[in-house]
Amino acid sequence: MPPPASPPPKANKPYFFYGHRTPSQNRPTVRGGLFSNRQTLKPHKTPSKLSIPFDIHKWDPHFLPQNPSPPPSPSPSFSFSSSPRLSPIARFIIDAFRKNRHTWGPSVVSELNKLRRAGKQKGFHHNFASYNAFAYCLNRSNRFRAADQLPELMDSQGKPPMHSDANRGLRVYYVYEKMKKFGVKPRVFLYNRVMDALVKTDHLDLALSVYDDFREDGLVEEAVTFMILIKGLCKAGRIDEMLEVLERMRVNLCKPDVFAYTALVRMLVPEGNLDGCLRVWEEMKKDKVQADVMAYATIIIGLSKGGRVEEGYEFFKEMKSKGHLIDRAIYGSLIESFVAEKKIGVAFDLLKDLVNSGYRADLEIYNSLIEGLCNVNKIEKAYKLFQVTIKEGLEPNFLSVKLLLLCYAKAKKMEELFKLLKQMEKLGFPVIDDLAKFLSLLVKEGPLVALEAFTHLKAKGYISVEMYNILMDSLHKVGEMKKALLLFDEMNASNLKPDSFTYSITILCHVDLGKIQEACEYHNKIIEMSCIPSVAAYSSLAKGLCKIGEIDAGMMLVRDCLANIDSGPMEFKYSLTIIHSCKSNDAEKVIEVLNEMMQQGCPLDIVACAAVISGMSKHGTIEEARKVFSNLRDRRLLTEADTIVYDELLISHTKQRTADLVLSGIKLFGLESKLKSKGFKFLPS
Repeated sequence: MPPPASPPPKANKPYFFYGHRTPSQNRPTVRGGLFSNRQTLKPHKTPSKLSIPFDIHKWDPHFLPQNPSPPPSPSPSFSFSSSPRLSPIARFIIDAFRKNRHTWGPSVVSELNKLRRAGKQKGFHHNFASYNAFAYCLNRSNRFRAADQLPELMDSQGKPPMHSDANRGLRVYYVYEKMKKFGVKPRVFLYNRVMDALVKTDHLDLALSVYDDFREDGLVEEAVTFMILIKGLCKAGRIDEMLEVLERMRVNLCKPDVFAYTALVRMLVPEGNLDGCLRVWEEMKKDKVQADVMAYATIIIGLSKGGRVEEGYEFFKEMKSKGHLIDRAIYGSLIESFVAEKKIGVAFDLLKDLVNSGYRADLEIYNSLIEGLCNVNKIEKAYKLFQVTIKEGLEPNFLSVKLLLLCYAKAKKMEELFKLLKQMEKLGFPVIDDLAKFLSLLVKEGPLVALEAFTHLKAKGYISVEMYNILMDSLHKVGEMKKALLLFDEMNASNLKPDSFTYSITILCHVDLGKIQEACEYHNKIIEMSCIPSVAAYSSLAKGLCKIGEIDAGMMLVRDCLANIDSGPMEFKYSLTIIHSCKSNDAEKVIEVLNEMMQQGCPLDIVACAAVISGMSKHGTIEEARKVFSNLRDRRLLTEADTIVYDELLISHTKQRTADLVLSGIKLFGLESKLKSKGFKFLPS
């Protein structure tokens, strides 16, 4: 074959246009040759014409009239309006603003009003998809009430309403009621959606009422319809009704498959309805449905965690006899449950079976077995099993060693304990933090046991502020305030710096010992650290101050606590309410507040009584305050001795407040120097 002929060479396009060409809006006049003289086309005025109806289809942005005096630099909107990427409507809107110098006004509104006839555009009509899309847009923007008004809008435009929102059950039912009002009969699919939404939001009775409407309309149930009702009844624990619906499904449609039964079992297990779970299993056998691995795993794990491990073990044997592949999670749940029941032999048999099946035990299984061995005091075997976890490369954690540490401490085997700590350090454990967790567990055995173990740890240099805090707190709770303060002094003598929790415990100890002044000093130290005392420290110190007659200081501490802590004590909140009610100087109103406080479960303590004294001495009278205390005494809420004590505090506090007012008046009018010259002496307030 002869070679194909080569195409003719293309003519080179000239770079410059020689001669004259017709100018346009976007193409200037070009005259001359290589160095042309460029002149921009000037807009010419057109005579005014009569306004004609606007037609969006005939509009082109390239042939719009220009302003007589265009801006010196082209604006971004001008380039947007000429962009071919925008739709004609978008370009029309942008150009409407450009023509009016980007200023909102009547002229812009009149231009934009031309676009309000969108429904009359050629080829456009509102259909169900339009309304549904609008409804979903409103729902996504949390405009649920506006979405609920769409049925009325659809009805006014001659469209039967079809709107639902499956994420809000009550709203779905509300719209469903509207559909019934408009005489619309939903399809089976929509009925299923409505019932499913109600079941998922725990409105089963409403779902059953919708199902009654479903049957009245003469519709035939689908498998989905039955399963929605069955799942809802299972979730509500109404097993008998569920079995009735299940029987109706068998007769009218079909038998549930293994996936449906597994879903029911998985729904009943989290609810703790193990009896219902077993009844569903019996129905599955009745239908001769072979359970799969997922169904067995669900029921075995559910029974094991529900305290019925023996029944779960029987299902395990049945599963194994059928040759199913048993998951490691099944082994783990059974081992953990047998360990909890102290059946260590069965648990280790399951471990051997797990290994023989080709699995590798995980750390949770080993931790569970170590815990079981420690619970039956087989510490050496537990330690050997811990070594196995290291050889397996499982990276043991604090859960692996916590019971070993506890057993060594209770048995006073400190050498083994320190040996384990050294090994923990080599493995990268945060030993100091783990020892704090260990002490928090050991104090449950007794603070003195923990204190003895801490003495040995301290000798090896294992100390921290958190460890001191745990021991001090536990000693205070058992009434050993002096030993707790000795630990505090010991910590101060070391290089450790107490934190706010340490000082809070110290405040509690000093208040219990009656050393209110020392407690106030440690409160001030917490404030100097820019920290906040604990709620217990606030409450204890406020009661201590009120007990020694420092009622104003106690009430100031109450306000400080409520200002710094959101969940302050309820009795503190009522104390301020009591003070406010004292402004009426009416004992009955104060008693009403006290009654409400006690109804809310707040005890009548010294802080509430001090609030009565503070409020009445400032806003009321001694007589009204005594009426309050007399009422409490008559109702046997106060003893006779307490009534006498509060009366003395009332008189003392009133005298002090009166003296302070007199002294303030003397200082205000400058009479202090004159009284001193006459021999009067002023004691410091």
